Amino acid sequence: MSRERYGMVGTGHRAEMYIDALIGPHSDVAELVAWSDSNPGRLDYYADKVRAAGFADPVRFDPAALADTVRAQRLDRIIVTTPDFTHAGFVSAALLAGADVVVEKPLTIDRAGLDTIRAAVEQSGRRVVTTFNYRYSPRNSALRTLIAEGSIGRVTSVHFEWALDTMHGADYFRRWHRDKANSGGLLVHKSSHHFDLVNWWIDSSPVRVFASGGLRFYGEGNAAPRERTGADPFALDIAADPRLKALYVDTVAHDGYHRDQNVFGPGITIEDNLAVLVDYASGATMSYSLNAHSPWEGYRVTVNGTEGRAELEVVERSSVLLDADGRAVLDPSANPVAGPADTVRPMTERLVLQRHWESAREVPIAEGIGGHGGGDAFLLEHLFTRVESDAPLGRVAGFDDGVRAVSVGIAGNESLRTGLPVSLPFDPHR
Repeated sequence: MSRERYGMVGTGHRAEMYIDALIGPHSDVAELVAWSDSNPGRLDYYADKVRAAGFADPVRFDPAALADTVRAQRLDRIIVTTPDFTHAGFVSAALLAGADVVVEKPLTIDRAGLDTIRAAVEQSGRRVVTTFNYRYSPRNSALRTLIAEGSIGRVTSVHFEWALDTMHGADYFRRWHRDKANSGGLLVHKSSHHFDLVNWWIDSSPVRVFASGGLRFYGEGNAAPRERTGADPFALDIAADPRLKALYVDTVAHDGYHRDQNVFGPGITIEDNLAVLVDYASGATMSYSLNAHSPWEGYRVTVNGTEGRAELEVVERSSVLLDADGRAVLDPSANPVAGPADTVRPMTERLVLQRHWESAREVPIAEGIGGHGGGDAFLLEHLFTRVESDAPLGRVAGFDDGVRAVSVGIAGNESLRTGLPVSLPFDPHR
């Protein structure tokens, strides 16, 4: 069987999952033919890994030459893992050149990006897959199944609280994400994951968004109340991590990008506390909150229906406890780690169903594989074997799913700016 020919744009941190899949478990159906990054040092790092696995170096190309490379190398699919503000340009260029696209969430960061990608999809007829790996987490699939089976009746409201801890949450304020022009802020970059989950769970589309929030913990204006002596728990020594050192310390001379900026320094334009109200076409309403400086990490979801209530609680890290060198795992959602036993807030996942006039019961959750709640391995399997649909769960996320998810964040940013609710879908004449 012939293998599909893949190209990749962006070889930073997020690229590793796809590269490992292409030179590992899915190398029988897919081959990495060409790749590009604005920093050649990062390409060098992954090239060593590719060669060590017994594969030839992919062809290197300038990011601006993506369309020409798609045609010259006869690429079937492009994987885009570049900074969010570049997604629209790369996705549309690949589509119009004749390749399908796999794009890391978020699909794009603003209305103009949505218009650009939509026009390319319609003109090319090619396919876009947005990689919402949290759909594949067994706990999230279990909640989807419970709702779809009618266990709580018609959904009337959702409350969704997401807590990012002071290690993982702070990391968005160290990197390029800290500038809203690059990432669209956490409502777009991070919350598009969460908005997609709700859209998928309740099988409906958002129609109106109102948001409130601000930068209340990180940033230069909040530094004075947090003056500390001794070791700074918010400082990140990326040189201590061999992989991050190779990707970002050893390569800084190529592009001047510093991965470990001060979270209380200048230049931060994104929010760290956010609250959103969303109305859905089905008549349901969601209240959503995101906090990026919590002492623990995880999320709580409550789904109310006409026949009962479902509650999902997930603790991904009970507390941020630094080791003797002042270090901790950056992202417990992507890299699960065992911590000390915590009897008050144990690391756990629990789905509870309670129908009207009945006692509550716990719903079993299947075991997952790997990061993001056990969803990454299942996502990659569907991605590289080109699964079009996995009914009844419907976890494969296409262009329309990416649009619905990111539109909530884009509308939320407009609401933050104007203080007014924003209707969806967006008016194409505005």
